[in-house]
Amino acid sequence: MGVADIARSAEHRLARSQVRRKARAGWEPRATGFTGYGSPERARVMGRVLMKDPASAETGNERGWRQFITAQVAHTPVTVELGSQRIGTRTNDEGYFEVIITGHGLEPGWHTARITLAIGGHQELAPVVIIPDTVTRGIVSDVDDTIMVTMLPRAALAAWNSWVKKTNTRKPVAGMAGFLRSLRGPEDPVFYLSTGAWNTYDTLTAFIRDHGYPRGPLLLTDWGPTPTGLFRSGPEHKRVRLRNLLIDFPHITWTLVGDDGQHDPMIYSDLVAEHPDRIELVAIRELSSREHVLAHGSTTAIEQPGNYHGVPALFGADGDDLARYWDELNRGA
Repeated sequence: MGVADIARSAEHRLARSQVRRKARAGWEPRATGFTGYGSPERARVMGRVLMKDPASAETGNERGWRQFITAQVAHTPVTVELGSQRIGTRTNDEGYFEVIITGHGLEPGWHTARITLAIGGHQELAPVVIIPDTVTRGIVSDVDDTIMVTMLPRAALAAWNSWVKKTNTRKPVAGMAGFLRSLRGPEDPVFYLSTGAWNTYDTLTAFIRDHGYPRGPLLLTDWGPTPTGLFRSGPEHKRVRLRNLLIDFPHITWTLVGDDGQHDPMIYSDLVAEHPDRIELVAIRELSSREHVLAHGSTTAIEQPGNYHGVPALFGADGDDLARYWDELNRGA
């Protein structure tokens, strides 16, 4: 048995122990519904089931570490209702579930899915956006150091920002909300793709709302061990989710927004090389020398600038810079 297998086994034993202990203390399984998305033909609904204290009220101003101290409920039955369809599923080892619902019969726009737990019958609602087949443009934006000042992945600073600082103190990158708004048409979808954990979903949703960013689904990940390693691959998570979007929405060409502090230039370059007809624009926020030092210990980007194979690309220090270059690009078109 490898180290990753040992870690996964220990994690699952600890989770089962936490669930039993919290149940004895009066806690109950509760679902969290993440923002779903889809087309008039099919939609994805996602969520997680955790043990929650029914007597406790969240204030939205907790220390960040509280988001990560959870007791997931594995292999519990869940029913998801969306439009005219009702589908049963079970949570996985980490308490997550994801279903694809076809034939839901919903018109384009924002709707609500209902999630019901078989144990206790608790119900939760999840927003779902149905994107019209007539829409031909969309945006995918990174989160950390692209729309929110985080300076990941340097471990000490990441721990401070994610675990110690209160969840309502995150700072937006200057001008990025306005830049994203300037890119999109009235119905164009915006997806927020991050290597951050699903535990931060509520915090990030509030951050996007409170700082004027366009509403849209978050595509996050789980930080736990996998069959092949102690931690999930952030770049691979982004690649998989990007390819899923290309498959789910074959009629949409995408604008990719990121920063040069992690792997966005490489990931976006690869996607452009594979699907040059599906990418309309790449916009990269360039971190300052100080931000690069804080992010990964060097004064320069950790990778070479991306090769976007003729796809227009913008580079700027913040959203105001990118918006200005976007205006210049449009005037020159």
